[in-house]
Amino acid sequence: MFLMRPDGSQLRNITNTPAWSEAAPRFSPNGKKMLYRRLKKEQTISHDRWGFQGQLMLADADGTKAVEFGKTGEFTWGAWSPDGRQISCLSLRGVEVVDLKTKRVIRKFPRQGVFQQLFWAPNGKWFCGTANVGGEKWTIVRMDASTGKVNVVSKFQNCTPDWFPDSERVIFSNRPADQGGHGWTQLWMAGATGKKRGLVYGEDGRHIYGGALSPDGKYVLFTRSAKDGGGSERGGAPGGLMRLSDAPIIGGSSKALRKEHPNTKDGPVLPLPVCWEPHWTYAAIGDAK
Repeated sequence: MFLMRPDGSQLRNITNTPAWSEAAPRFSPNGKKMLYRRLKKEQTISHDRWGFQGQLMLADADGTKAVEFGKTGEFTWGAWSPDGRQISCLSLRGVEVVDLKTKRVIRKFPRQGVFQQLFWAPNGKWFCGTANVGGEKWTIVRMDASTGKVNVVSKFQNCTPDWFPDSERVIFSNRPADQGGHGWTQLWMAGATGKKRGLVYGEDGRHIYGGALSPDGKYVLFTRSAKDGGGSERGGAPGGLMRLSDAPIIGGSSKALRKEHPNTKDGPVLPLPVCWEPHWTYAAIGDAK
């Protein structure tokens, strides 16, 4: 795993584990800790099933003091609660809320078709996730964190959802129907009830994944993979950073996409190093070496 500044500077390796691969770090809400998956080095990281792979690890935010939180196959899709005292887990057993100190399940309910990428809203009231519901596959849903009830946010070919800081909106990847044959994955946002949908970033020739908002909600981080899947199996994909106020943006010539969105802006996008499933924190984490 690596740390870098949001502009791509001060890139540094924070792990040195020849026998292992690490994937998909998520900073704790206070920025002092992180969770991630640890896999054997010969195991390929799956862009879809990484939350089921390897072990859930807990470490300081600079990669030190890493400990096994669970064995292989345990605490799948583990994600922080807003207060950092619990984690949510997703498995065939359902959604489980686990106390961080005791590792005991304190709440459980059916997964309602959610099969990956379950993440807690900053206000603690909701989850978002990717689900097969209502006869539709790859649907983004919002789930009530108390009752487990769900509502649809976006139908048809969606994945990698995450929350805006206001807990009222969700950012996600979407491959819209009827694209005129070009079929590329774009970054979209919508209200958590499914209303007020809008394009954030798209580019012909690239699949846009890993959308993440800065903690203040002003900037958007994503990856631009030339092949579908986000790039995890091939070492990642080039990253990009843009201002949310500049959305929607279309990158490159992208004639097919521009035809569908003729009024889209040509805002600036900062190129970033190759990465996969990036995550933000505003906490200061050590000094660059």
